[in-house]
Amino acid sequence: MKKSCLLSRGMAMGLAFLLVLLAAGLPASAQASGGSSGAPADTTGLSAAEQAFLTGYLDHLNYMVFVADGDKLSPALAKMAVTQANRYLIEKLGLAVIDFDQIEKNKKDQSAAWQSETGGSISMLQFLARKFNADVYVEIDFSVKDTSSGGKFKAAAQGTVKIFDPATATMLGSIPYTGQEAFSPANFDQAAGNAISSAVWTLMPRLTTQVRDLMKNSLAKGLRYELIINKTPDAKIMSTFRRTLGKKVREVEQVSYTPEETRLNVFAFVKADKVQDLVFDAAEAAGMPDLNLLYQRGRSLTFDSGLQ
Repeated sequence: MKKSCLLSRGMAMGLAFLLVLLAAGLPASAQASGGSSGAPADTTGLSAAEQAFLTGYLDHLNYMVFVADGDKLSPALAKMAVTQANRYLIEKLGLAVIDFDQIEKNKKDQSAAWQSETGGSISMLQFLARKFNADVYVEIDFSVKDTSSGGKFKAAAQGTVKIFDPATATMLGSIPYTGQEAFSPANFDQAAGNAISSAVWTLMPRLTTQVRDLMKNSLAKGLRYELIINKTPDAKIMSTFRRTLGKKVREVEQVSYTPEETRLNVFAFVKADKVQDLVFDAAEAAGMPDLNLLYQRGRSLTFDSGLQ
């Protein structure tokens, strides 16, 4: 009887201890997710080479950070926000960024190309993110409120940062922000600058963690490449090409077909030059030995089939 009571008591204590451990583990798990939405990516089926490629890719993401179109910040504060974000990415993480002034210049110079190539279907800034081969586009949409009182200059920043995949122009996530007051003994402009700098440096660790999680989720099948093949009069040849290429990459999906043009999405854990090589090999095997690359921009490749 005593032995039975001791066993029951021991089991109860063990169960209680297990529940404590599980409860303690929940916040750590939630915090590690970085606040990302959606289920974790299933990468268990990846080969060692694919896992290594994915890890290396996520470790060296190329960022383009800018302020939203119609942003409420003054030009000086907008540039400060982007500069501070870029400074964090460079100094803390050693990542590549696209300079604020370079983006501003291209917003003016690339207006005609943007209209011609996209018809306005995506924003100018997302178009430029593709042009600059950015892996991630971060859009800052902040405002600054004057909270000065009692002869003291005070300001508070609030708004959101949104995270986009330039390849698909889809928004991956967003982070809202409401900051505490920042002060300046000199003037309101300096207080506003302090508020913006504080907001950016507070947000960036959370943002970069969330970007990594979101990008990993979106890349479960590999990087998405857009193939455009001009002059495709023979549907059977294109079907053979698609199936042959599909054996060399993770997935190939046909977006559209006409005798004038075929569009495919290719998912693979390889760089663009390797995709180009795989396309040439598949074309040769499918009966398109004269297929030729016309141009490449980021993860979009356009070919001429060589068919008549």
